[in-house]
Amino acid sequence: MKKIVILGSTGSIGENTIRVARALRPAFKIVGLATHRNHRRLLEQARQLGVKHVAVADAAGARRCACQAPRGVRVHAGTEGLEQLATLHEADVVVCAVVGTAGLRPVLAALRLGCDVALATKEVLVVAGHLVALACRKYGGRLLPIDSEQSAIFQCLAGAVENGNHKPDREGREARGIRRLILTASGGPFAFRKRVAFDRVTVAQALAHPNWNMGRKVSVDSATLMNKGLEMMEARWLFDVPIRKIDILVHPQSILHSMVEFVDGSVLAQLSVPDMRFAIQYALTYPERLDGGLPPLDLTRIKGLRFFCPDERRFPCLRLAREAAKAGGTMPAVLNGANEVAVRAFLEGRIAFSGIWEVVGKVMDRHRRAPSPDLDTVLAADRFSRDLAVEMCRAP
Repeated sequence: MKKIVILGSTGSIGENTIRVARALRPAFKIVGLATHRNHRRLLEQARQLGVKHVAVADAAGARRCACQAPRGVRVHAGTEGLEQLATLHEADVVVCAVVGTAGLRPVLAALRLGCDVALATKEVLVVAGHLVALACRKYGGRLLPIDSEQSAIFQCLAGAVENGNHKPDREGREARGIRRLILTASGGPFAFRKRVAFDRVTVAQALAHPNWNMGRKVSVDSATLMNKGLEMMEARWLFDVPIRKIDILVHPQSILHSMVEFVDGSVLAQLSVPDMRFAIQYALTYPERLDGGLPPLDLTRIKGLRFFCPDERRFPCLRLAREAAKAGGTMPAVLNGANEVAVRAFLEGRIAFSGIWEVVGKVMDRHRRAPSPDLDTVLAADRFSRDLAVEMCRAP
């Protein structure tokens, strides 16, 4: 039996993780749950699952949760509470599905104990991939990707590498024979609309993803294609492949989730119906495969698989992400922090949809990159970008 802690249990990934764990009982037991603010749903989950350890990152929410928690349930509070939950001694796997950089310290804490981390929070690797990779190598914990695209690559490489935490040198890359990784993108709600006035896009339009049911922030990132830019940087650290060998193709059906092209010209791909439970289940059961009752893919009903190159002129966030990835150092953290603030400002009606990439680009222009940052330097760059982005989003 594997024992699981879920950070971000009240979001879409967290709820689906609970569904997967229940479908595969008694192979899994959930021993810890955490949320940012939704303490009512958190306590419902704890009662249903018999969980004795919960955490609420929001201080006020943690106080309310502690007052309402049943006897025997311990409530951990704040960012320290997330770390405490991530380091529960009985946990075998920590699922990180919290939004943004809030997952960074808990992930590092779990890895330092040698615990496996099933990672849905791509920002952890975007902001501090070099530090996370070092912790994996030093302490032996594994990163198991939950994003459907990263899971697809992980599965395609399963015969070539044990996991994403392998030798980082040139010799190791060439031994696996990888020519390039190909991440697929649905294109979001706007890639196939001929005319879009991005200055007038509404929140409802941006959230109307054609294939996936995701949280608000991730849905907006998908609409701007920033999500693919972040995934490029995530893949760079998960699979130790340089950015120049990571490409993106728009695939509107969201059936083929990603591919690996090898030096002999062979291409391996992973396909399934668009359901996040596939990636979640593989991360939890790895290296085994179990029958969790997920819907099968009926190939006879697929009328065609289409692929297109993304238009980076139309979606500047993808270009900005490539620039940040090539710059390295603290620049990815700056891009990510500015994007989180800008997306929130758009969702709150304070800036236009096109203002997201305008803010991100301006913040990047104002940043002086540190080339080999430690954790404090990374977090300082993150604060710089957020403070500057907040200021820009207030400007008339």
